[in-house]
Amino acid sequence: MKQAGLFGLSDHLKRLSANGDPLEELGRIVDFEGFRPILDNALAYSDGSKG
Repeated sequence: MKQAGLFGLSDHLKRLSANGDPLEELGRIVDFEGFRPILDNALAYSDGSKG
């Protein structure tokens, strides 16, 4: 597998955006912040006090 160059990821993301990135479109349609309380409750398995 070829290793990405210094700006490989940045260039890749720019090309995706220019060609209609489906995840960007989904982000415009779905309000993912509405899921935050559900996920916070479901994933509240630690209070973070132990690092």
